[in-house]
Amino acid sequence: MIIDTHIHLDDERYKNDLEDVLSRAREGGVQRFIIPGADIQTLPRAITIAETHDDVFFAVGVHPYDKEQFDTLDFEKYVHHQKCVAIGECGLDYFRLEGSSEEKELQKQEQKRVFRAQIALAQKYKKPLIVHIRDASHDAKVLMLEANAGEVGGVLHCFNADEELLSLADENFYFGIGGVLTFKNAKKLVDILPKIPKEKLIIETDGPYLTPTPHRGERNEPLYTTFVAQKMSELLEIPLENIHNNTSKNASKLFNIF
Repeated sequence: MIIDTHIHLDDERYKNDLEDVLSRAREGGVQRFIIPGADIQTLPRAITIAETHDDVFFAVGVHPYDKEQFDTLDFEKYVHHQKCVAIGECGLDYFRLEGSSEEKELQKQEQKRVFRAQIALAQKYKKPLIVHIRDASHDAKVLMLEANAGEVGGVLHCFNADEELLSLADENFYFGIGGVLTFKNAKKLVDILPKIPKEKLIIETDGPYLTPTPHRGERNEPLYTTFVAQKMSELLEIPLENIHNNTSKNASKLFNIF
């Protein structure tokens, strides 16, 4: 069994063939799906999908790109839902900062405010975090430690292979590994993968993005977690069945889905 811990099934690109996408995944051994809260506009669709499929769950949160939407999202409305398993995806992303150095610093501070607030919500509601970090490893790590995010733990979604973040394994954080692992230019992730504690590895697609080889250029979908698992098995020299079982066990423990 594989659990796809990060799949944007509420994205428009799945709207016309969602049932086929899920059927293919189930036939291929993917048996749980988690929709991250990345777009508050499509959150109602994510909830509908979760309510109409026993094996689909969702999270509620605000992506750092959409930080200005945080104060408009009524977390109370969603966090108590029986299918809500996490807070996020939230975090820090400095990749697309724009403007002068002063303007960029203000954007960073606002991202930090929103991230801290969502960590506090995770602690309040005892939900794990789905954390997005891009070009902000040090700031994110410092903030998470200061905020005692390890109290609830979570996953470093689409782990960016920054060795500085490995110590967060001791803070109850897991590492989401997706299609990037299969890319030819993924040397950094390939090299660091063996350093991640096996009990902290989980699998994701981030579909419809980051489609693994051999389907690069196509829409990503949950079935393609099988390519990630296969690559992980080869690199770690662990039987494929063990990869399936161990990553699913880890994900089930983190998100309390059994």
